[in-house]
Amino acid sequence: MNLSRLFAFTLASSFAVFSFGFAQDLSQTDATKAGADFALQGEYEGSATLNSGSKKFGAQVVAKGDGKFMIKVHTGGLPGQAGFDPSVKPMILNAATKDGKVEITGKDISGTIQNGKLSIKDNMKLDLAMAKVERTSPSIGKAAPEGAIVLFDGKNADEWNNGKLVEGNLLNNGISSKKKFTNFTMHMEFRLPYMPKASGQGRGNSGLYLQDRYEVQILDSFGLEGKNNECGGIYTQFEPSVNACFPPLVWQTYDINYVAAKFDEAGKKIAPAEATIFHNGIKIHDKIQFKGSTGGGKPETKDAGSFQLQNHGNPVYFRNIWVLESK
Repeated sequence: MNLSRLFAFTLASSFAVFSFGFAQDLSQTDATKAGADFALQGEYEGSATLNSGSKKFGAQVVAKGDGKFMIKVHTGGLPGQAGFDPSVKPMILNAATKDGKVEITGKDISGTIQNGKLSIKDNMKLDLAMAKVERTSPSIGKAAPEGAIVLFDGKNADEWNNGKLVEGNLLNNGISSKKKFTNFTMHMEFRLPYMPKASGQGRGNSGLYLQDRYEVQILDSFGLEGKNNECGGIYTQFEPSVNACFPPLVWQTYDINYVAAKFDEAGKKIAPAEATIFHNGIKIHDKIQFKGSTGGGKPETKDAGSFQLQNHGNPVYFRNIWVLESK
């Protein structure tokens, strides 16, 4: 992180509690110590019989702290699944712990969450029973192919400026790669902390800078809308086609195919940088063309650039990072 970014981060941190939703919250990186709410938050699947026949549903239960939850119910399944219908507005419900169980409330709707089960009923015909599921990225643990440059394998942090091992074999943030790259395919895995009382940009915030110019946002955006400043977004430029963010403390993946911007001999840009990005195996950007450097990124030039793993003061950690260069 250069001095201007450090200053920007320090200034943002000073005022965040007032303007950006940074709640004072204890970050939890150990699921065994995360508490009762953590065990209930997550993803659920089930089906219900409607007038049109049996219909699949997916629900995302987001812990908000102190026994409170936000529930987003999707038609057709969970985001990114076959059958998921992004054109149908999800049903959003609230829930809270009462008398030892979690009760769901809404207009003409009731339900409960307990023992890995979520049930929702309305005053018409909806009778939805769902079970908790734990999705895994299909590229989790993907091995570096022949010829790839391994930037982190859990043994040491030697490939990174200011890199260090955390929790024994994970990589910290606030670092940049020593090697610089032009065109490439990359794989990385990241884990977001559990911060139920935090919100917005204060909830598990980091970022991956490509060539130190273009930020792919890393944030606990589980259950949110999928904006350009949320997980998978290209900061200020592009929203992900689907919010593929998993719950906090679940390992997630980015797989990125990147082609650098092209410049003529006079240094004028003649073609923008382009990227296709998969988040947890789901294509969220398809050959997008960057509009220029994103906030905090270095100016665009023909020169190769580093990867930066941004520091926003949250314990977002990384593993299994490799890069395969291309022409």
